[in-house]
Amino acid sequence: MEQLTQTIQIALAPVFLLVAMGSLLNVVTGRLARVVDRSRDLINRHESTEGEEHDRLVRELRIIDRRMDVINWSIALCVACGIVVCLMVAMLFLMGSGQQALWTPVAASFIFAMLLLLAALVLFMLEVRLAIRTIHVPSALLER
Repeated sequence: MEQLTQTIQIALAPVFLLVAMGSLLNVVTGRLARVVDRSRDLINRHESTEGEEHDRLVRELRIIDRRMDVINWSIALCVACGIVVCLMVAMLFLMGSGQQALWTPVAASFIFAMLLLLAALVLFMLEVRLAIRTIHVPSALLER
């Protein structure tokens, strides 16, 4: 019984990582939903615009398309990180049942999960930067 308790305590730390991944996925998918809604709005307006307004709309659509790609990759990396963490927790439980030869795979999976999380966060930051570039207020509208 004491061995099971210790195993659960050891496996608890990676579970916090799963909670963080879930929160990040919630934020990223929310951003994706907003980007998709904005793209639908711009697509509906595409045919009715001309000249400079049309060019601005097309530029924004290009950035939105890029943002959707970046968000999708970020989501994929978050999910991959979650899968690796689940495998790590399973290996920790196997170790608790006497499989001592799993220290190296557990350490490798933790490092891999951190790299996946790092990549997902970098893509999230890139998407935020793209969004800021899209919604930057033109200086002509700031009425100095």
